[in-house]
Amino acid sequence: MISTAPDSPRLIRAILFLCFAIGAGNVGAVDGKKSAIKPALAVTITQPTRMLLPISVTANGTINAWQEAIIGSETSGLRITHINANVGDAVRAGQVLALFATDAPAADVALARANLQEAQANAADASGNATRARALQYSGALSTQQVDQLITAEQTAKARAAAARASLQLQLLRLQHSRVLAPDNGVITSRSATLGAVVPSGTELFRMVRQGRLEWRAEVTSTELGKIRTGISATVIAANGAVLKGRVRTVAPTVNVQSRTALVYVDLPAAMQGTAPAKAGMFASGTFDLGQSAALTLPQQALVVRDGFSYVFRVNADGRVSQLKVQPGRRLNDRIELLNPLAADIKIVASGAGFLNDGDQVNVVAAN
Repeated sequence: MISTAPDSPRLIRAILFLCFAIGAGNVGAVDGKKSAIKPALAVTITQPTRMLLPISVTANGTINAWQEAIIGSETSGLRITHINANVGDAVRAGQVLALFATDAPAADVALARANLQEAQANAADASGNATRARALQYSGALSTQQVDQLITAEQTAKARAAAARASLQLQLLRLQHSRVLAPDNGVITSRSATLGAVVPSGTELFRMVRQGRLEWRAEVTSTELGKIRTGISATVIAANGAVLKGRVRTVAPTVNVQSRTALVYVDLPAAMQGTAPAKAGMFASGTFDLGQSAALTLPQQALVVRDGFSYVFRVNADGRVSQLKVQPGRRLNDRIELLNPLAADIKIVASGAGFLNDGDQVNVVAAN
């Protein structure tokens, strides 16, 4: 129950005055906080700079041997007695890689030589008989049939001597094939030869990278294929991090109908000793150097990526920032190209842009 004593109106007025004072104090405090708001962040600023950036085409591909030679057996039925090369060995043209047993081919050569001597003796005897028959064919001492038989025997003996000579050459060639020789300079990449094995003709014994040369087969899209020319330089980065300098040797004349890409063949440094930083079969990425062009650039830290788009923050005259959407292009070290046109005197937040939102107040400070 509210008291109706004479002091009640005075008490009510005192309570109302106290409430008003508290409310006024709160309003003043809020106004004081508003007036005491400080800038959101201390930032440094930068301006777009025009500079030369390299023009390049990026591609992926595989490092392969320039040419791979398969060295096989040229004879059959012989046993491997010596193996003089292994995987990774650098060999020279004509170097002996393996040896076959020569007992059988040497015996065959001796037999063929004896057969040739016999055939030559028979041919000489038949030739003498034919010569005498020709001298007597008009004297009546020999009939025409006998003369023809002796002349035919001479021709047959000569043919048998020629066949024996060819047989000897074949056996000598078989004996020569008992030595497996390197067809060119290169590096052995595979060895199938096994000591003691008897292999048939045509069996693969070794594989080698001819001249130790490697190449990068880059897959380039149809749209970028027209920019690449024979002779331009390329920088290749292998899967193990090795960086190689190469040059475009040729561009494939056709495009793959499934992937719509074409192969570009880039010559790489030779690996004659098998110690090259890159190996055949490695995956590699690389770039083709197409020259340089002028570009408008900013430091990469000035760009902020949000929701899949790139933005920069412009500092306005009132100290607040405006968010601008930009399209980034090429990168070089800590600089990035802007494809959007920007005024030369525009002020862009360089450091601290990742903590800003559109309309924030900033305090510009000098860069360290």
